Amino acid sequence: MSLGEGNTPLVRSQNIGDSLGCKNLYFKLEGCNPTGSFKDRGMVVAVAKALEAGKKRIICASTGNTSAAAAAYGARYKLETIVLVPAGEIALGKLAQAMAYGARILAVNGSFDEALSAVRSAVDLMEIELVNSVNPFRIEGQKTGAFEIVDELKQAPDILCIPVGNAGNITAYWKGFTEYQEMGMAETTPRMMGFQATGAAPIVRGAPVVKPETIATAIRIGNPASWEKAELALDQSKGLIGMVDDNEIIDAYMRLSREEGIFCEPASSACVAGLIKMPESGIDLSDKTVVCILTGNGLKDPGTAESQALVELEYVEPDIDSVMDLLSSGR
Repeated sequence: MSLGEGNTPLVRSQNIGDSLGCKNLYFKLEGCNPTGSFKDRGMVVAVAKALEAGKKRIICASTGNTSAAAAAYGARYKLETIVLVPAGEIALGKLAQAMAYGARILAVNGSFDEALSAVRSAVDLMEIELVNSVNPFRIEGQKTGAFEIVDELKQAPDILCIPVGNAGNITAYWKGFTEYQEMGMAETTPRMMGFQATGAAPIVRGAPVVKPETIATAIRIGNPASWEKAELALDQSKGLIGMVDDNEIIDAYMRLSREEGIFCEPASSACVAGLIKMPESGIDLSDKTVVCILTGNGLKDPGTAESQALVELEYVEPDIDSVMDLLSSGR
C-alpha cells in the first residue's frame, strides 16, 4: 500500500548556507510527500499494521498534519477516521485536508496535549487503532528519511537540524541513522539539533507548558509524547535542543522563500532559524555538512503567507502600454 510517500528531494542551499559560512547545507523537502508533510512516512506503516490487525477505524489527536495524513490513508483503505484537534488552533490548510478526505473531526476545547490524552483513553475503551507517533510503527516509517539522506550524500551529515513538537520525528531520524551505522551503511551519525518555539519549549525549559503559544502551529505542543526518547537521541548524538522565537521563525520562513525558492510551513523553518543562530553561539559550520528537515509544505498554512509576505497587488489596465508604463516606473 502506498500513496507515493518518501523519496523526497534533498536540495542544496543556494544562498543561506553561504551567508552562514556553511558550504554544504541541504534542505530535505518533506512537504513533497502526498499530503504535504513528513507524517505520510509513518502513517502508511501505521495504517498497514491497522489493516493487518483487522481494525476498521483509526483515531488521532493532531495539530493538523497528522490529521491530514490519517484521513488520506484512511479514505484510501476504507477505514473510518476520527481526528481530535484543538479548537481554533489548527491552520486552515490542514483542517481543509482532513475535511476533504472525509474524516470525522472533533474540535476539542483545549490543547493538543488534552486532545491526545482523550484519544489515548478512547483507545482503551474502543476497538480502534491509535495512529499518533506513540504508535511505534509511525517511528518505523519516519526513520526512512534518515536512510534517504545517507543514500544520497553517501555519508551521514555532521549536523541534522529538525523542528521539535511532539518529538516523534527527531526520535525517528536518530533511530534511522543509528540503524544505518549498525548495518555498515554509514560510518558516523550526526549531531541531532532540535528546535522548539519559545512559547512551546517544554524540553528546553525542563517542564510541560500548560498553554503553549506560537505561530508555528505544528509544534504548538506543551508536553511531547516522545520527550524521553528525544532526550536520549540528543544525549547519544552529543546534540542539543534550543528554542527560537516567532520573529526568528518568520524571518527564516521568509528567507527560505525569498532566497531559496522553498515555501515551507512556519514550523519547518524553526530548524533553519536555529541554524542561523549557531555561528553566533560559536558553532563553526565552515567544514560541516548540515541537513535541515523542512517538515511541511507552506500551503498548509496560507494565512501566515498572507499576513507575512507583505506584497501588495499592483493593478493595471489590460494593454501593453499600461503594463510597460508600470514596469518602467519601478516599484
